[in-house]
Amino acid sequence: MKLYDAGRAPNPRRVRVFLAEKGLSIETEQVDLANKQHKSPEFTAINPIQRVPVLILDDGTAIAESIAICRYFEALRPDPPLFGRSALEIAIVEMWQRRIEMNFLNSIANVFRHLHPAMAEMEQPQVAQWGEANKPRVIEFLSVLDAQLKDNVFVAGEHYSVADISGMIAVDFMKVAKLSVPPALKNVARWYAQVSERPSAKA
Repeated sequence: MKLYDAGRAPNPRRVRVFLAEKGLSIETEQVDLANKQHKSPEFTAINPIQRVPVLILDDGTAIAESIAICRYFEALRPDPPLFGRSALEIAIVEMWQRRIEMNFLNSIANVFRHLHPAMAEMEQPQVAQWGEANKPRVIEFLSVLDAQLKDNVFVAGEHYSVADISGMIAVDFMKVAKLSVPPALKNVARWYAQVSERPSAKA
């Protein structure tokens, strides 16, 4: 199998961190986003949505979307469980994973895509007002996350999960989008320092 990757882009990195937590190593091929390789006919034939990552299985099956890829590897190697253990924990992990993806990571991406000069050619049209409108949404969600982390070691409770992976990478993505975590959010700061110290965070 082979993973179509893209350097420090957030979604491919989610898969790399997940694989590192599982102790798995697979072949990768880099997709040059800056030169719009993901828009090429060859890559479009692999993923018509023109996004990375994409996992190609040995039989040629293509699995796109980072969390779908992570679920595939979770089924192949259940330990350590990163999508939850009990029925309740699985539901809580899913809830926070979706919250982070939809309300946090997506909002940061909108700030980056619509305000960063490097995205002027790739995001057509860039709508600066939309980028600005997403800035307070990022901070609002961080406040919600800070409250969740007040009594929890990790995002979904006492166990590290895919929600922590998505959350850590979203905070890292904030730097690229020229956003920062408010100093008052001490629980987020504690959690972020903790998850960033894991060896997988370097993936």
